[in-house]
Amino acid sequence: MAPHVLDGAALDALRSGFAGEVVVPGDPSYDETRTLFNAMIDRRPSLIALCETVDDVAAAIRFGRDRGLEIAVRGGGHSVAGMSLTDGGVVVDLRRMHAVVVDPRARTARVGGGATMSHLDRATQPYELATTGGRVSTTGVGGFALGGGSGWLERKFGPACDSLVEAELVTADGTLVRAAENEDPELFWALHGGGGNFGVATSLTLRLHPLPAFTMALLLWPAEAGPEVLRTYRTLLASAPDEVGGAMLFLTGPPEEFVPEHLVGALACAVLVTYAGTEAGAREVLEPLLALGPEGRLVMELPYADLQSMLDDPPGYRNYWSAEYLDHFPDEAVDRFCARARDMVVPSPSQQVLFPAGGAVARAPADYPIPWRRSPWVVHPFGLWADPADDRRARQWAHDIRDDMRQWSSGAVYLNFIGDEGSGRVVAGLGAHNLGRLARVKTAYDPDNVFRLNHNIEPG
Repeated sequence: MAPHVLDGAALDALRSGFAGEVVVPGDPSYDETRTLFNAMIDRRPSLIALCETVDDVAAAIRFGRDRGLEIAVRGGGHSVAGMSLTDGGVVVDLRRMHAVVVDPRARTARVGGGATMSHLDRATQPYELATTGGRVSTTGVGGFALGGGSGWLERKFGPACDSLVEAELVTADGTLVRAAENEDPELFWALHGGGGNFGVATSLTLRLHPLPAFTMALLLWPAEAGPEVLRTYRTLLASAPDEVGGAMLFLTGPPEEFVPEHLVGALACAVLVTYAGTEAGAREVLEPLLALGPEGRLVMELPYADLQSMLDDPPGYRNYWSAEYLDHFPDEAVDRFCARARDMVVPSPSQQVLFPAGGAVARAPADYPIPWRRSPWVVHPFGLWADPADDRRARQWAHDIRDDMRQWSSGAVYLNFIGDEGSGRVVAGLGAHNLGRLARVKTAYDPDNVFRLNHNIEPG
């Protein structure tokens, strides 16, 4: 869809009071500014508002609404469905609003709406504090936390939304509102999984937790070792302390010093163990896996923020992801999961992942609209590839994994792990019993469904 040609006088009026930058088609930075993490998404907005203040956000929303233009909101730009970009509409781009202010005494961080996990993690690391973050440093904090927030530290500290103390949003009519446990509690409840449905989050305050030491281990085997490794990993997690996080995955062996030459560029089985503690404590937990003789191993104590950036997925690839949350993971599921890895696009950055939940994830502090937290396992096909000729194969691989696991599925899903998979999956991500309450909050703050480029909750 071609972008609209906007009235020059209206653009001048918008720019005159705008602290940030207004980018339109034809500007030298237009194509770079509209590029998303998922290279499959190619949309051409009529205007990109690079906001620097709350007033900029309100002005951009009003500009779009006055002209009947679709509005997208961009934080980290990691939505696999490209929900942070619009064809012909207005993008409210928050990337310049990335300040993080840490209060080490109160153990909180006030995070700008455009901050990424790198901004947050680097700000909290000097105080040996952290909160559950996305599994790569380039993820936007706002969309991540308001969607629930699943990450390496969730078994210890719970999903990110459990640590949400306060949020400030600009609503569809340009009003700034604040939500906290004792201030607009219905909106505050809805922000624990409801995502960007209710307004543009310009600031979040998150509770921080002590993390004086952090350890990671990455262990690799040939792909055919997968069933034995996965059964051992499953047994380990059954009694693991909350400090243990991580994943079992199939991936392309990376060209790193600790990886033997015959695994570089080949399909490999890996276990990533994250441990909220010292290396000595991590090695005790790792013993059953080390006994299997991994052919590549890296075990090290390091700052949590460093781990986050070590695992960043490269930009510029085509992306397709999905997920299936499981109530059980029996031997038959293990065998199916391992067999399906042969259909991955290899070599590529694609990963076929099994994440454990449990721990603090399952101990809900409140009845928030994130029903997936009660599932002990999640299968997550995470596809990244370069050649458009692989599009069909990669999508089919993701769908087939879900089909393989369907009989053990809980029916719930973390919406940040999927793209646009239809309204039924939105219900699965929020819980059917929560929809009426969420729709009432949506009606109160966005009755015209202005913020609909998301996993959408329609007004009541």
